[in-house]
Amino acid sequence: MVIPLHYIARNVWARRLTTTLTAGGLALVVFVFAAMLMLDAGLKQTLVTTGEPDNVVLIRKGAETEIQSAISRDQAAAMEMHPAVAMNRDGRPMASREAVVLISLTKSGAASPANVVIRGVSPQGVTLRPQVHITAGRVFRPGSSEIIVGSSIAKGFGNVRIGDHLRFAQRDWTVVGHFDAGGSGFDSEIWGDVDQLMQSFRRTSYSSMVVRLGQADGFDKFRADIDVDPRLANEAKREQQFYSDQSRALSTFINILGLTLTTIFSVAAMIGAMITMYASVANRVGEIGTLRALGFQRTNVLAAFLIEAVLLGFVGGVAGLACAALMQFASFSTTNFQTFADLSFRFLLTPGIVVKTLLFSMAMGFIGGFLPALRASRLNIVDALRAR
Repeated sequence: MVIPLHYIARNVWARRLTTTLTAGGLALVVFVFAAMLMLDAGLKQTLVTTGEPDNVVLIRKGAETEIQSAISRDQAAAMEMHPAVAMNRDGRPMASREAVVLISLTKSGAASPANVVIRGVSPQGVTLRPQVHITAGRVFRPGSSEIIVGSSIAKGFGNVRIGDHLRFAQRDWTVVGHFDAGGSGFDSEIWGDVDQLMQSFRRTSYSSMVVRLGQADGFDKFRADIDVDPRLANEAKREQQFYSDQSRALSTFINILGLTLTTIFSVAAMIGAMITMYASVANRVGEIGTLRALGFQRTNVLAAFLIEAVLLGFVGGVAGLACAALMQFASFSTTNFQTFADLSFRFLLTPGIVVKTLLFSMAMGFIGGFLPALRASRLNIVDALRAR
């Protein structure tokens, strides 16, 4: 014989004040836990969408970022002429020689500057990134001192409106367009002509090179050819994998910090749930005795109180998840630990995070309610009835 669920739910509702306070404590922990997962998912989504599945990034062997890499002009020419590289309608290789440097710009309403990525690209650079769309103005002209800025830069920094001038590398650069990169890391960059940027920054080598393969399954052979070519000291990575690796250090930091805070808060929340359930048992001793006298077994009483505790955890989980979901509507920026550049992103709530969060909240309720439920199931029938 099983204790009805509506009886369990009624007991939770009858103690509205203590239920609300306990669920509120659990909701706080769930909020921190969910926000940590959403932050990590948002960062990874931002960086993974930066890459295209058919694109390959070439950097110097041993370099972890484009800023640390260097590719000579001869090496770039050899790699873009590889047979695996796709050709455009004009018969030119779909490859972009790129130079990446950092400059300091002041954010709107802020006193301290932030690092911003300046990316010099070849004429094919925009074509190789179909997620990049000009939202205002136009694309820069090759061979000119013109630049276009990503949507996050346009919103968060000053002096980047169309027609404004930015001064860096001992030259004035004219903003001629704004672009949107679909929420990818490119939204936090400024683009210009690679040759002009290299000349201004007195660079003699490129930072990286992006090529599109003619066949998606030709990556392994292309990478092997690059590895064994004695003229080259470069390595090839799929573009999505390359940018995903950029989030590793920051993702690890977020996970460690989030798990530490969640562990500390969850212990306090489970203690609160335990106190609430112990109080519930103490106030319902006679009721428990009546249930036992009606024929309900110890396991039935144990299960009823455990379900009550899990239900309490579920309520807290839903409340915390609802608060965390509001974080999706705000945009944030942080420093990428790999590139030390400013990176804009949004919190991302996925079905997987919802499931993990609710399971975590119910697990807290189960752990916090186990000892009180065990005590309730072990009450002596006669002593419990006498308490009435």
